Amino acid sequence: MAIAAGNKAPDFVLKSKSKDGLSDVKLSENFGKKNTVLLFFPLAFTGVCTQEFCDISNGLNSYTSLNADIIGVSVDSPFAQEAWAQKEKISVRLASDLNKQVTKAYGVEFPMLAGVGDTSARAAFVIDRNGVIQYSEQTPTPKDLPNFGKIKEVLAKLG
Repeated sequence: MAIAAGNKAPDFVLKSKSKDGLSDVKLSENFGKKNTVLLFFPLAFTGVCTQEFCDISNGLNSYTSLNADIIGVSVDSPFAQEAWAQKEKISVRLASDLNKQVTKAYGVEFPMLAGVGDTSARAAFVIDRNGVIQYSEQTPTPKDLPNFGKIKEVLAKLG
């Protein structure tokens, strides 16, 4: 079960891959500066995940204007995430939770997705500048998308 709003967000350091090599993605780097939208997704190169992250990439300015940083998290390797991002022109920062520690910390592990293995469920968290979760949603199935209207509404209230 996804960690509920009102709780302190578990901090993490995950790896991300870009043209410049591997880098760290640390949630608490945003604390005191901006809000964070943390989006867990099952797997790169799958239809619903590609739709979700292409749509977000195309509308990234609407989140930036709400003083929010978006981080996408999956159990894919950072190399697979980067290949997917390049292929699909995804501009959202992606972070690899290959060992599933962050997925488990947020309570969004999805067991045996399509018989392949455990992945992250599709879930969304809005974390304020103080590191407190203001919105928490795990979708009923991996095919369902989070309520992005509600996410933007929460971000607008946070300013």
